[in-house]
Amino acid sequence: MAGVAASPVAAAPEVLPPVAEVVPHAGAMLLIDALLHAGEDDAVARATVRATQLFVDEAGMPAWVGVEYMAQTIAAWAGMRDRRAGRAPGIGFLLGTRRYECAQPSFAVGSELTIRVRSELAGDNGLGMFACTIEQDGRMLAQANLSVYQPDDAQAFLQAQAGTRPTTQPEATQAGKFQG
Repeated sequence: MAGVAASPVAAAPEVLPPVAEVVPHAGAMLLIDALLHAGEDDAVARATVRATQLFVDEAGMPAWVGVEYMAQTIAAWAGMRDRRAGRAPGIGFLLGTRRYECAQPSFAVGSELTIRVRSELAGDNGLGMFACTIEQDGRMLAQANLSVYQPDDAQAFLQAQAGTRPTTQPEATQAGKFQG
């Protein structure tokens, strides 16, 4: 119709997969519950502290586990980047943390935590640095900078670190016996 402007079609929001599909952790080692946002340079995840979880003691989840919450949120962000590029989520490594500060010695059972990560540096060589926070009810509880590494071939990287060569198939000798 003349004189009527077409309304722009809004893009549907991206439906994020279950966190287990983008983080290479499983079972008791998967500590974050959901990926809430995965942007170009940042991500937000949710974790609920449960009494039955690994590491929880009578005081709750020890504050040092906050670094793992942050690392798993970075892994979820990287897993989403891989997924969007048509690749399976890769394996990454936590290299270190700087200035981890937590306002309390533990996260109480029943706490719903919001973990935010923002890429500060992402090198073509797989190295990255992230500014991270953990919040509860809008109050910041913990913060740190995490350094991470995601090699193109995690298995080759691990073997190189261990000083071993990739395994090869044994070769048959003329007598039909195998050498390996």
